[in-house]
Parts: sequence; structure tokens; C-alpha cells
Amino acid sequence: MACWTYEGMLLFGVVFLAGYLFSTLTQTRHALDNRHLQQFFLFVVFGIYFTWLWSKGQTLAMKTWHIRVVDRQGRPLTQGRALVRYLFCWVWLLPPLGASAVFSLRPGEVTLITLGWVTVWAILARFHPDRQFWHDAMAGTRLIHQEPPPRPPRKPFWTKKK
Repeated sequence: MACWTYEGMLLFGVVFLAGYLFSTLTQTRHALDNRHLQQFFLFVVFGIYFTWLWSKGQTLAMKTWHIRVVDRQGRPLTQGRALVRYLFCWVWLLPPLGASAVFSLRPGEVTLITLGWVTVWAILARFHPDRQFWHDAMAGTRLIHQEPPPRPPRKPFWTKKK
């Protein structure tokens, strides 16, 4: 979950740049104009971001926490498999957002339901045989811990090779 939080901080920059690009290209002057189109645009931008980085093995946040995403056989993900994983990852947010739309909930209630659902979904990983998240099981992917390669010993700065 710490990796997820760090990923959210990094995504702030992606949202900022994508939102600025969208607003500039569409000449949007008010934040609520073209809101649904902008949300779809961000959905696509996030899809490209995660699909591309997961097919390389890991995002920057995953690299920081030594986590790698692989398929069931331990191989790197194809872009198609990474896209399927991205779509299944929306299970973390779509049920509470759908409930909020159906029941016309206030923002505080939406926040509470979303946090509750995320907690339940995270706890459900404990019931998976490999303790993986269920969206990974549905997408045919796994998160693994990967230690970084050992660094070579550093030479003192005053010894230069010529």
C-alpha cells in the first residue's frame, strides 16, 4: 500500500501535465466544462502510462519498493496483458463510484465508501492462495519482490584512471 500511495503522488504530475494539455487543446476556460471528456482523456493517459511501464516491468514507485509485475510464469508482461491488468485494477474504485452515482451520495459519503471498499479489497488478498491481489489473479499477473543488483564497490574520487 505504501507503493500505491507513492504512485498516487507521482500521478499528480501526470494529471497536472495531462490536464494542462487537455485544457490548452480544447480551450477549456472553466474546470467543469468538458468534465466527462477530460475524465475519459485522463483514463486513456493513465492507461498508456501504466501499460507502457508495466510492460517494462515496473513503475518508478514499484522500482523504489523493489516490486516487479510479471505474468504467471514469471515473464515480463506483454502490452496486451498490461492493458488487461490496468482495466482490472479499476475494481479498486469503480464499485464505490458506481454506488455513489446510483444513490446520489454526498462527497463525504463517497469518500467513506471508497476507503471502506479499498480496505476490503486489500484484505481479500489475504484469502488468495499466493496472497496476490484479485485483480492480478484475474489478469494473469503477479507482483514479486525483486532485490536490486548489488552495486560495484566505489573507488575513491582521488584515484582516477587515465
